[in-house]
Order: sequence, then structure tokens, then C-alpha cells
Amino acid sequence: MKNKRLLLWHGLILALVCNQGCKPGGAIEISGELKQWHNVILTLEGPFAHEGDTLPNPFTDYRMDVIFTHESGDPSYTVPGYFAADGNAAETSAESGDRWRAHLAPDKTGNWDYKVSFSLKDEPTDWDGISGSFRIGPGDKEGADLRAKGRLQYDGQRYLRFAGTGEYFLKAGADSPETLLAYEDFDGTYAAKEAGVKRTGEAVTTGLKSWGPHIGDWQTGDPTWKDGKGKGLIGAINYLSGKECNVFSFLTYNAGGDGDNVWPHINRGDKYHFDCSKLDQWEIVFSHATTRGMYLHFKLQETENDDLNHRNEASTRQALDGGDLGPERKLYLRELIARYGHHLALNWNLGEENTQSTRQIRDMAGFIRQTDPYGHIIVLHTYPDRHDAVYNPLLGAPSVLTGLSIQNSDVSTTHAEAVRWVTRSEESGHPWVVAHDEAGNAATGTPADPDYPGMKEAVAALDQDEDSPKLPTIDEIRSEVLWGNLMGGGAGVEYYFGYRLPENDLGAQDWRSRELTWDYSRFALAFFHDHGIPFWEMKNADALVGNKLHDNSVYCFAKPGEIYVVYLPAAGSARLDLTGVEGKFKVNWYNPRTGGELHNSSITEVLGGSIVTLGEPPADLKKDWVVLVK
Repeated sequence: MKNKRLLLWHGLILALVCNQGCKPGGAIEISGELKQWHNVILTLEGPFAHEGDTLPNPFTDYRMDVIFTHESGDPSYTVPGYFAADGNAAETSAESGDRWRAHLAPDKTGNWDYKVSFSLKDEPTDWDGISGSFRIGPGDKEGADLRAKGRLQYDGQRYLRFAGTGEYFLKAGADSPETLLAYEDFDGTYAAKEAGVKRTGEAVTTGLKSWGPHIGDWQTGDPTWKDGKGKGLIGAINYLSGKECNVFSFLTYNAGGDGDNVWPHINRGDKYHFDCSKLDQWEIVFSHATTRGMYLHFKLQETENDDLNHRNEASTRQALDGGDLGPERKLYLRELIARYGHHLALNWNLGEENTQSTRQIRDMAGFIRQTDPYGHIIVLHTYPDRHDAVYNPLLGAPSVLTGLSIQNSDVSTTHAEAVRWVTRSEESGHPWVVAHDEAGNAATGTPADPDYPGMKEAVAALDQDEDSPKLPTIDEIRSEVLWGNLMGGGAGVEYYFGYRLPENDLGAQDWRSRELTWDYSRFALAFFHDHGIPFWEMKNADALVGNKLHDNSVYCFAKPGEIYVVYLPAAGSARLDLTGVEGKFKVNWYNPRTGGELHNSSITEVLGGSIVTLGEPPADLKKDWVVLVK
């Protein structure tokens, strides 16, 4: 059976379920590890179709939903289904078949019932009403695997929280390359901007990524498809997760954009038919990322795809309904939610450098909210000079955004921006999860390591260009972006690579180019997680260290009266205002450049009731240090 081959991709256990009420030709197969938080796949033997059909079109004319209900009655999820060709398209590259599919990520053990709704042009079909049940056992995963933690949820606070363990989440990882999915091993993937590229849908590799530098990071037992494809990108995820980073982002549609090489459709210009095998291959990558503890940042469109009114002719032809919530946009969003919404940790980013109107943003977010059964976080990214114009009208609107994906043009503004939007959203009554996902100027972003091949030459070229922007140092990225966001009450960072440095935002396929930055990120996350810092109960308190303007001289993050974290970008010493606070506080130091254990210095304890001096760091007096006052 073809579906048995499918199980080999995911390492799953096949379970055939006997269903009451099944109709001829409507057999149901339930596959996957039937365990809490795992991907449970319902596959229906339904009407035969081809992904390019128009009469009827399997994506626009058929409608499949499955209602999954726990035996207790709560929860009950209405999960959108999709056309899955032969059910094994990642391996066979099938374009046709009679398999239709829906995914459940069950949050409870016990019996689950399902009922299929299946219509053609809004009329019930012979497959409508099929029902049955299956049993979910306890999960058995551990470590970084997200199935050991449960779904990452927004619960009305500025940090996401795992539903299974109750653990709060901080992120750090890669914002680049935005063209991560422009990968030569995916079916039907080609670079439309290459001269002479065939535009008939025939796959070509010119201008695409091989992810060759990470093929060696692929491990025996990891997934592949079609006799060994996928090792480069799977290996890249292994590398990044091995550095204990926990997020990467990617565009799922950039036709007409900078890369012009990623779309889920059977060809670049057809927005009503989807490439079943390509999207199944994406799923293999996303599923592996979930096992490696990675948060999936879906960037749903590039700026060229969001508005017809001021784009060039090439990009406007690829805009989805001119930015409106029309049939193209609805179909696109529904397909992504149906196929990938079961993943436990993800956000839907409404668009990179978004220029949609407030109405269009509200409409798009509302459709996602209505369609996504799991309620994943919805965020928005826009140009640095449009923050107020785009974000202000959305404050206090829980049905629209639950977070921000901030872009700035100067790394030095990161901390003040984090403080500002965390504070403003909390004051609105609807806190946002505030991340910086594209810090720094467009040309340089986060630089590669100084010794990475090509960096010396790139820096020299920038130095000779009088109009080039300032190149931030890796130390500034660590201090002002990473710690600037976290100490401002932000939820974490993703690093953008710029366009004038080695392994840039479009061409990057070697994440080792920023190895120092990954290490510094690991040390920052470890500080909060390994040393018992209740960051979800803490708020920015820069005023307590004399920094009422939230500049980059010194940061403070506190739960007043209990715990204070003071970050010194240039070391030296700091004074902490403990006026009105009683008790004795222990003082320790943490090195954000090396991580590890806490250190002692000349002052090990301070008393509440006055402004106290915290002393000097134990070493490297001109470097940055973190002081924990607890």
C-alpha cells in the first residue's frame, strides 16, 4: 500500500480503524502515532481528481472538513481537509488520486470521534457524514521534541506557553534566508527571475538552494524523500537546533518578490491549483523541525503580494486579490492551515513588510482566526517607518493580532521599541508577543562571523562606499538586539542577514556563517531557563537603574521585591534602586559571551531600602555582563 510508504517518512505506527456508517468507496484510514500531541492523520478514499482539474477543481469546488470531538465533549475541533493526490505524493510526485486528508494534534488522551463533511459546490456528496472513532494514548517523547511539551499557545500574556508542560517560551533563531523553501529538492520549484527559465512548471535548479553545506549534518534515520532527497535542508535544521536555537522563518509565497522562487501552486501564475507533492515534501521538513524543537515562522506573503495599488507590473500580477480577502487569498490560507496547522509551535505572519490597509489586515487575520482550529498566534511585520501607522489601529483588538514581528533599520533602537510595544499593548488590555525578527539596516543586518570566508572583502567594500550604512558588530547584535529585546519584555529574536554580506538574506544556505550569534543566543536563553528566572512574571524596569529613556546604557528587568536582572552593555558598575523594598538580596554575575554558571564578585549581598551599588564584574571589565539580584 502506498500509505505504508508514507509511514516510513514520519516513523509512524499505522492503525486501521473500523468505522460505522462508512459508505462504499469511502474507507477511512487513521495513521500516525495515536498519542497525545502527535500528528494523527485521517485519510479518506474519496473522489478521484487531478491537481490541475477545473471541472471540478479539487481545491475550489470540493470542500472537506472533519469534526474531531473528544469523548468528554471538549474540545471539539473543526479541521479543514485537503486533496492529497495518491496519499504518497512526496515520494511518487503524483498529481492525481483519490486521497483526501485532515490532521489532528490531539490535546487529550482517550477516545476521539470524527465526522466528515464533504461537499461539491456546497452540495453534500456520498462521502458526507462518514464517522468513526479512535483512541489516543499518552505521549512518550522527551527532550527538545515539541511533542513532549504540547501546543504553544497564546493565553493573554506577552509570552507563549506550552499547553502540555506549562513552560513559557523565548525564541532565538534564523530570519534568513527568507527563500528557505527555494530548494532544488522540492518538486516544481524554480527561480522565475533567471533568464531563460522555463515557466511551464518544469523544475529547474538554477538559482535555487542545495543546502549543500549542511548535507553532512543529516543523520542516519532522519527523513528524506525520493531516494535520498532533502538531506541538505534536513541537515540545516539539525545544525540550528543543535546550536539550541528554536526558530526559523520562511516565505511560503514570494511570486513577483525579491526571490520570486517560492509558491505552493502548480505553477507561478495559477493561484487556484496546488502542487500536492511539493507541499507534502514541505511537510516532511516541518515535521522534522517539530521533532527538533523548532518553532515555525510562516511568512504568508512578501510585500509585493499584498497590494495592487503601488507595485510594479510584474509583482501586481502575483498579488493575492490586490491585498483583499478574495478567493485567491482565502484558498491559499485555507490550504496552508489544512496542511500545516497541526504543528505545535508556529505563527502566521500576515506579511513581510506589509502595506495592506487596516481593513485588509483585519479581514485576513479574521479569516485565519476562523479557519485555524488550533488558534495559533497571528503576527505582523512592516517597514520601520510604518510602525505607528500600521500597529496603532490594531492595539486592543484580540480578534486581529496576538503579536508583532518587528523590523527596524538601526539595531540601537531595538530595546526602546520592545519596551514601547510591550507597554502599549498591555495598556490596551490585549498584550502582544513582541519579537524583533529583522533588526538592523537592510544592507548588513546581522553580520557573518569575522573569520567567515568573504567577510573581510565585504567589510572592505562597505568601508569604501560612502553611502553604505554602518556595519553593526556582532557584539552590538548580542547586546542591543538579543538582550535589548529580552530585557525590554520581548519574546525573542530572529536574525536577518542583509544583502551585502556573505550568505545574505536571499542566497544563504550555510547557517554556520553566524555561529557566534547562535552561541550568544543559546547563552541568553540558557540564562533564563537554567537559572530559574521567572521572566513571564517580570517587566522592564530601566528606571530602577537610572535609564528612564530606555537607551542602551543599562537595562533592568524585574519582579520588584523578589528578583532583578541588570544588563550592563559596557560592564562597569551599576546602581539599583531598592527603595521601599525589604530584605536581603544575593548578587551573582553571568557572562553572556560564554554562558555557564553564575559568578561571584566583590559584592555578594545587598540590602533593600535604598539605592545600592552592585559592584563590578569578576573579569573582563570592558565587556558586557548580566547581574542577577535575587
